[in-house]
Amino acid sequence: MLSERRMIEPIAHIECDLPTKFGLPRQSGLVEELTARVVFEPLYRDPVAFRGLEGYSHLWLIWGFSENGRDSWAATVKPPRLGGNRRMGVFATRSPYRPNALGLSSVRLEAMEQDEKRGIVLRVSGADLMDGTPIYDVKPYLPFTDSRPEAVGGFAEDVFDHSLAVVFPEPLLAKIPEDKRAALLGILAQDPRPAYIDDPTRRYGFNYLCYDVRFTVAGDTLTVVEIADLSC
Repeated sequence: MLSERRMIEPIAHIECDLPTKFGLPRQSGLVEELTARVVFEPLYRDPVAFRGLEGYSHLWLIWGFSENGRDSWAATVKPPRLGGNRRMGVFATRSPYRPNALGLSSVRLEAMEQDEKRGIVLRVSGADLMDGTPIYDVKPYLPFTDSRPEAVGGFAEDVFDHSLAVVFPEPLLAKIPEDKRAALLGILAQDPRPAYIDDPTRRYGFNYLCYDVRFTVAGDTLTVVEIADLSC
């Protein structure tokens, strides 16, 4: 008799500098300077499970949209990059509101670090996940089969190449730790606003590290106007 099928469960979680969804890169690899750590649950910390992983430069992370706020799914969604007013089939998008709320990200493996209490921790770059996101599996990226240069990107190609010039006054930038500035600048350049909101008088904001980053956008220029210390 077959044993009862085991339910999918997290094997790890992400630790990173973005505690909320707002501000996250829209896809993995867009902000290579943004680093994160994959911390495994106690059951999966056996060093043998990581044997050979050091030979790969990139990994696939299979993870869960743990903060999408819905239990249901819809056959069509409104992709933010299309202005939030055009519907596309859910399977033609990477919307979190799916039959199974699973995400897929390609990240660079920067290091495998041995933590005294938490075992092997993977330090990765280019992730698009918020702090605490559950990880369901880690797989090696295989360039000889996973890379498809001839692939066609559908309607996403028409809206992918969008970035902003970032004006970040030096006194405000100085509040951010030096080793975290490049990642923040990359996040801002990707335009964290909802695509259907375009109000040059509006202040937007998101949390990064222990700071509230406030900015305005006029045309193709984003200007940081305030960095508030959250003292977390």
